[in-house]
Amino acid sequence: MTSDVWLPFHADEIEGLPDGPAYRFWDGGQDFPADPADCVFYVVPYMKPAAVSRRPLPAMTSLRAVQTLSAGVDHVLPSLASLRPGVELCNARGVHEASTGELALALILASLRGIPDFVRGQDDEEWRAGFRPSLADKSVLIVGYGSIGSAIEDRLAPFELARVARVARSARTTERGPVHPLAQLPSLLPEADVVVLSTPLTESTRGLVNAGFLSRMKDGALLVNVARGPVVDTKALLAELESGRITAALDVTDPEPLPPGHPLWHAPGVLISPHVGGPTSAFWPRAKRLLARQLTLFVNREPLRNVVLTTGG
Repeated sequence: MTSDVWLPFHADEIEGLPDGPAYRFWDGGQDFPADPADCVFYVVPYMKPAAVSRRPLPAMTSLRAVQTLSAGVDHVLPSLASLRPGVELCNARGVHEASTGELALALILASLRGIPDFVRGQDDEEWRAGFRPSLADKSVLIVGYGSIGSAIEDRLAPFELARVARVARSARTTERGPVHPLAQLPSLLPEADVVVLSTPLTESTRGLVNAGFLSRMKDGALLVNVARGPVVDTKALLAELESGRITAALDVTDPEPLPPGHPLWHAPGVLISPHVGGPTSAFWPRAKRLLARQLTLFVNREPLRNVVLTTGG
């Protein structure tokens, strides 16, 4: 029986890995560390192009589990049809909540308080004083209320908000209050001063933020995207930004990376960060703890956590 585990970290860097498997280091390089057919547990390299992450999958004929180090799994989904039935796909729930929550808050505050304008003023030695919007007393709508959406609300809690509304695929009740279904978005959008996107990219959320969605946002509202670029229709967003009716803070874009010369770079009222919600110092310890836990469960033949889907199901 094969027992290769492919890791994007060297095994001696991860405390608590169980004995038994043969740990192979592969971080997306041209050469594979061993025969992919012998791999039973594949940890997808982090922050590599989707084509790189998917390259060994068709040859992994003994595979039993795929573990991403990202919250989203859209980059590996196209290759799952080539896998044998019964392979479990797991995401990195618990790894990115802290850093993505921090960035969402940073983007909101920077956009509202005009930090980019202050930086440009410092570059030009100009004292750009004046009144700016505050986060206090604002209404925030979080679209995509999973673990990351919840972590964002954790960080918004001290800021004296007027209201937080939550939207997810289906309705439910939490300790903080109700989570509304996606179908109620049209009635919730006009009430929000800040709309935060933290939803996974699926067929139902691709292009969710289209011209109709944006037209329902109130004048002067801020759109914050820490989800995936294709959740937003870039052409529709550009039209709203160029009109000056709303503003945006984007950690992800479509296309991505945003190429030189793209009009989104210089659209009025937009702040862009280069998809840095996850890669911080908080990533490493949380990712390694996740791998140690998952592989211990795997070796002991116990149910894995964070299972998103099982092939052939």
